[in-house]
Amino acid sequence: MKQHLNYTMLCDFYELTMGNGYFQTGMADHICYFDIFFRSVPDEGGFAIAAGLEQVIDYIENLNFDDEDIEYLRSKGCFSEDFLTYLRGFHFTGDIWAVPEGTPIFPHEPILTVRAPAIEAQFIETFLLLTLNHQSLIATKTNRIVRAAQGRPVSEFGSRRAQGPDAAILGARASYIAGCSGTACTQADELYGSPAGVTMAHSWIQMFPDELTAFKTYCRLYPHNATLLVDTYNVLGSGVPNAIRAFKEILLPQGITKCGIRLDSGDLAYLSRKARKMLDEAGLTECQIFASNALDEYIIRDLLLQGAKIDAFGVGERLITSRSEPVFGGVYKLAAVEDKEGNIIPKIKISENPAKITTPHFKKVYRLYDNDDGMAFADLVTLYDETVDDSKPLELFDPDATWKRKVFTNFRSEELLKPIFKGGRLVYKLPSIEEARAYCAHQIDLQWEEVKRFENPHNYYVDLSQKLWDVKQELLEQQG
Repeated sequence: MKQHLNYTMLCDFYELTMGNGYFQTGMADHICYFDIFFRSVPDEGGFAIAAGLEQVIDYIENLNFDDEDIEYLRSKGCFSEDFLTYLRGFHFTGDIWAVPEGTPIFPHEPILTVRAPAIEAQFIETFLLLTLNHQSLIATKTNRIVRAAQGRPVSEFGSRRAQGPDAAILGARASYIAGCSGTACTQADELYGSPAGVTMAHSWIQMFPDELTAFKTYCRLYPHNATLLVDTYNVLGSGVPNAIRAFKEILLPQGITKCGIRLDSGDLAYLSRKARKMLDEAGLTECQIFASNALDEYIIRDLLLQGAKIDAFGVGERLITSRSEPVFGGVYKLAAVEDKEGNIIPKIKISENPAKITTPHFKKVYRLYDNDDGMAFADLVTLYDETVDDSKPLELFDPDATWKRKVFTNFRSEELLKPIFKGGRLVYKLPSIEEARAYCAHQIDLQWEEVKRFENPHNYYVDLSQKLWDVKQELLEQQG
């Protein structure tokens, strides 16, 4: 069963001081709306992958302050006793909408929206951001690596390079949703079902009198899962020949032809071609070649372009840390408040940096699909009470030339933000990790190859409805 950890106090301190301020000024119950969105795709890619919603749900359901928490806050000397009493019974009572895990997402559109009393909405900001930012980052990087492998399995090998235990475990989880075939992290399998498996370390070979003895012993112990590390001493001089001998002496007499070798150093393209030739000449045509050693999407792509005979990859530090761009950059911004009559009042944040100007109001996000080929071609952000009429032509700004519009017909639309909590009660059926993984793969298949390019990807259409655009312009003019 999944373990529940209480992360209630994992928040920025100002969430508590603002909450105390709202409480003392009579604003505690004011309903407000916050959006989580991000401003740019890591690695200048065409899209990101949403992940982390399951941990958000677990956090919301387990929010509570215990006596130790209250005593700590009292010791800070800046919180009223009435506020501390309020915190003793604190729980989330609001509404949350979010995109499902595995959804391709694009800059400046809400991926999660909170509607809740001010203290509650403000308080959950830190955990929601750190969770969605981290797992979406790793899922996004993973999907690039998996796509570079062109259908070959990719295993996540990064636990020992991750920034802490949670990063290792949840990073492995996110990587599986985004397409990895498994992980080296045992606890990720135990808690979340990301299949754990690996080969061996060089130390296994070094512990035995010689390489052949080490290989034969491993084959005896794990005959149906024998992948031998062949670069401890000399890949082509001893590693591959000894692996061949071990397979022939231990596995083939048992009728087992499924086996593998792993390359972890050297020129992987050259060594894999030579090893493939040696294995095939020995009659081990089903023996797979597994490669690791500081890989990423660009190295994997280049290896395959160079004719490498590699059947599967293990990727560690550059995946689990998203080394090329280790920050996702999601933000949590106020979009609207409700007055006493329940009217929604849009709010906007102005900035000298145009990219940091927010889109106001309570919103929906629609994904539009071409009826002819089923592919996604645009996202439309609308006001909460708007609907998209699939039977009518739709005009959107061209993302490559925002001064002109393009008309779309013959499409279907789908709302991306799904209800997660209603009145503090979970209304969303969490998918299994296998269901989330399958959903992600299907959604990636609905993106154009031009959007999936690593360099200079096509700018996917993300536009505002006319009504929402008008609201934003009116607020900008008022502030100007």
